[in-house]
Amino acid sequence: MVHPIRRTGFTLDLTRSVAVAALLSLPLAAAALSVAHAQTKPMAPAATAADAKGETVEQRITQLHSQLKITPDQESKWNSVAQAMRDNAANMDKLVAEKRKQAPQSMTAVEDLQTYQEFAQAHVDGLKNLTSSFKSLYDAMSDQQKKNADQVFANFGRGPQPSHG
Repeated sequence: MVHPIRRTGFTLDLTRSVAVAALLSLPLAAAALSVAHAQTKPMAPAATAADAKGETVEQRITQLHSQLKITPDQESKWNSVAQAMRDNAANMDKLVAEKRKQAPQSMTAVEDLQTYQEFAQAHVDGLKNLTSSFKSLYDAMSDQQKKNADQVFANFGRGPQPSHG
C-alpha cells in the first residue's frame, strides 16, 4: 500500500524536520514499510520480525547515545528517550501484526485509507511521546552537547559531507 504524497510547498526546514523525526522514530517507518510490502513479500515468522525490529531499535538507541555524548548525569533522561523509542516500535509492531491479518486484496479503498490513517496517527502519537522525552534531555544538555545534537539531527540521512577546505 503505497500512497503518493505531494511535496509541493514544503520548505527545506519542514523537510529537515520530517527527516529529524524519522531519525528518532526509525522503527515507525520500518514497520509502515513492512506492511506496505506485505503484498509482495512472504511474511516472516512473528518472532523473527519482532526480533529484527527490536535489534534495529536497540542499535539506533546505542548509536544515538554515542552520537549525543550522553553523560552519566543525563542517563535517567536518556532512558526516557530510549523507552519512548522502544514503546513506539512496540506499538507499531502491534499495529502491523493487526493489519497483516487482513488480506490487502480484500480491503476496500476506504479501508485502505483508514489503515493509512491509523499508521499516520500512530506515527504522530509516537512522535509526541518522543518529542516530550527528548526535549527534557535536550534541556539538560550543555551548550556544546546541544550544538552537537543539532548537528546530529541536521546531518541525518545526508551521509558524509564533502569538505570545502
